[in-house]
Order: sequence, then structure tokens, then C-alpha cells
Amino acid sequence: MTYIKRIDHIQLAAPVGSEDQAREFFQGILALEEVEKPEELKKNGGVWFSNGHVDIHVGVENTFVPAKKAHPAFEVNQIEEFSSFLQEKGLEIQVDHKLPGAKRFYLHDPFGNRLEFLEWVEK
Repeated sequence: MTYIKRIDHIQLAAPVGSEDQAREFFQGILALEEVEKPEELKKNGGVWFSNGHVDIHVGVENTFVPAKKAHPAFEVNQIEEFSSFLQEKGLEIQVDHKLPGAKRFYLHDPFGNRLEFLEWVEK
């Protein structure tokens, strides 16, 4: 029997006081909507986002260190158009051709966390 159903959310870390930067990136650029945190969790800081399919929780840490290798991977549509859009916004992407059947690139959020974006062209 399989007990795991799906990923509920992705938790990314950020420095204390960086909620506005998170909003600029995840809401302003990636077009995710901010989700109000439960009252009991608001005291912890951070901010949550969702597009109805993907939920990202940005939590703040006093001793923050960005994730350089570990990362979430987001499946996207129209990856070339999306890549161009991100570059027009001033973001630096790293294209990677190592995954057979996929077009993909990496970028770092404002806090240095690695994010992967991919589009399957063959499965």
C-alpha cells in the first residue's frame, strides 16, 4: 500500500525580514497569489503562495543558508517564452540540456535558492 498521496507544498527558506522580496519574486514575477497564513503561524514570519496547483511556503530563518543543490522542479508550459519573460525581468537563467526528453533551466530566487523549471517534450 502507498501512503503518500502527493506533495502538499514546497518549503523554501529565506532570511528574516525578506517577505517583501518574496512577494516581489513569487507574486510579482512568477504570478503566484499570496495565501494568508493561519493566525497561529503568522508569528513565525514568512509568506505563502499558490496558483491552485503549486503551493510554496517561504519560511524565514535567523541562520539562513540558501539551497544551492537541493531544489524544487516546476513543470511549465511554453518554456522558451517563459525563459524570455524571466530574462526580460532581469533574472539570470542557466539552461541545462542533460535531462533526456526535457527542456529545462535553473534560476535562483532572490535569496539564492536554486529553482528548476522544465517542460517535457518527450516522455
